[in-house]
Amino acid sequence: MTRLHVPVALRWSDLDAYQHVNNVEMFRLLEDARITAFWRHADAPADDAWPTAVLDTGPHATSHTLVARQEIEYLRPLGFTRTPVRVEMWIGHLGGASLEVCYEVHDGPVAGRTGPSPGGAPYAKAATTIVVVDAATEKPRRISADERAAWEPYVEEPLTFRRRR
Repeated sequence: MTRLHVPVALRWSDLDAYQHVNNVEMFRLLEDARITAFWRHADAPADDAWPTAVLDTGPHATSHTLVARQEIEYLRPLGFTRTPVRVEMWIGHLGGASLEVCYEVHDGPVAGRTGPSPGGAPYAKAATTIVVVDAATEKPRRISADERAAWEPYVEEPLTFRRRR
């Protein structure tokens, strides 16, 4: 099981009155990790590219992505730290025009961009369903062979959330 390990810095403004990362800001942390891992960044050196960063960004991109669904389960409070948190990411489902990105938010060092999970109790776990959309038609489009090839090594079992009552 190979996961992406994305460091994301916390901001002081991410905290709520209880000095924990606010629930809405936790989604921002996940978004920051997702953008880092899946979107090409024109100003990034070629040797600094993420292996999964195959989507173009900006107004001239031929594809867009839409968040179709998000779910998060908070497992314990995350307080402020100057050390970036480690967002472990993998793909729980790779469909025809969509993918489910799974996350666990951890503390501790980020040893490398990819690899197995070093474990530890996560602060939160979450899943986001992303739909890839043709920018011209604004309709879902098939995931390309290049995208699929970049993402398939990171497919593993999807998250399970606690049962709702």
